[in-house]
Amino acid sequence: MGDPAGIGPDITLASWLERTSLALPPFVLLGDPDVLARRAGQLNLAVPIESVADFEAGRAAFAEALPVLPVRGAGAQTMIVAAIEQATLAALERRALAMVTNPITKSALNFANLAYPGHTEYLARLAERHAGGPRPRPVMMLVAEELKVVPATVHVPLTAVAPLISAELLSETITITAAALRRDFGISSPRIAVTGLNPHAGEDGLIGLEEATLIRPIIAALAASGLAVSGPYAADTLFHAEARRGYDAVIAMYHDQALIPLKTLAFERGVNVTLGLPLVRTSPDHGTAFAIAGTGKARPGSFIAALRLAAEVGQRRARASGLPRR
Repeated sequence: MGDPAGIGPDITLASWLERTSLALPPFVLLGDPDVLARRAGQLNLAVPIESVADFEAGRAAFAEALPVLPVRGAGAQTMIVAAIEQATLAALERRALAMVTNPITKSALNFANLAYPGHTEYLARLAERHAGGPRPRPVMMLVAEELKVVPATVHVPLTAVAPLISAELLSETITITAAALRRDFGISSPRIAVTGLNPHAGEDGLIGLEEATLIRPIIAALAASGLAVSGPYAADTLFHAEARRGYDAVIAMYHDQALIPLKTLAFERGVNVTLGLPLVRTSPDHGTAFAIAGTGKARPGSFIAALRLAAEVGQRRARASGLPRR
């Protein structure tokens, strides 16, 4: 459900109402059914809420009611964390095909005394705990029909970006992205473009040396190993329509370099996908929008896109592993 004070309940309720006309995959909400019922009344939406005991019961109920697997806590933050943990475990144990997370504020996880800056890092820790092995390296990809883009660094200050860009980080980010494009998106020979860090990709050292000393050598080494990776390219000329025909995904150096073009092209359809995890996780590419929660102004397009992509990737993984599809 995400933060109960945000628009997660709104877009979930609105999406369920479109389940038949948009042929949406069935989903079960983890959260507080009373919150959902109150929000439905506030929005004047005729959505019956049905508490269910498990995911199979939820699947059976979906056609006639919005199924909710009840999660309650001493406060909203406690409920948020419990819902994330239960959904993650269900996806890891394959009781659910995939996981879609509604928006939370980063302070929700910190409030619960968890040292994680957001969903992505926390999910990696939960996967590590479940598997008992090394913590997986999560990579955030933003997806729309027009563009797939991965920021190598995510929620860090701009002044911290350059020191964080390393050979290990770039190499891992590019290889994890290539593997996900093959496994999760069915692109047999993915083409990956890499941006520069500096304006004009450094202008041959006139505006910065990172491209020549770090980024270009990593691209060359990965290309020599057989990956179709190229760059570094000037970010200001990499996202127009003609340029996008030359690659399947872009690795950008920092958050805004990746998210500005994605949100410009597909503000209401963008999906956040976490690569590198042993479960499928997607999310709407927007925040909690507290100011419009309960007003009827929230639009469910990104949540609907996240549902569809989660089902598509989950089904693809199930087929590849020979598991039954839900």
